[in-house]
Amino acid sequence: MYAIIATGGKQYKVAEGDIIKVEKLGVEAGETVTFDQVLAISNDSLTVGNPTVANASVSATVIEEGKNKKVIVYRYKRKTGYHKKNGHRQAYTKVKIDKINA
Repeated sequence: MYAIIATGGKQYKVAEGDIIKVEKLGVEAGETVTFDQVLAISNDSLTVGNPTVANASVSATVIEEGKNKKVIVYRYKRKTGYHKKNGHRQAYTKVKIDKINA
């Protein structure tokens, strides 16, 4: 059984027991989070929502919050001496999927 959820502007295919990194939720480690935007659920047959599946949710436990590896953004224009280097570390929340409620 799996579900497709939407959070932080992205979509994730999850099953019970999966550990995923989502955009930062601002929740302490050990707390429970419920994702209400369930786009599709598949157990024996696929149920697709319009836009979401009614009365469906996914429960997860927060494991940790952190930052991803640094991404280097380098801008360069030839012949003018222009160059600019910038770095970015995106914040994330690591969650463990506990239960898919259909």
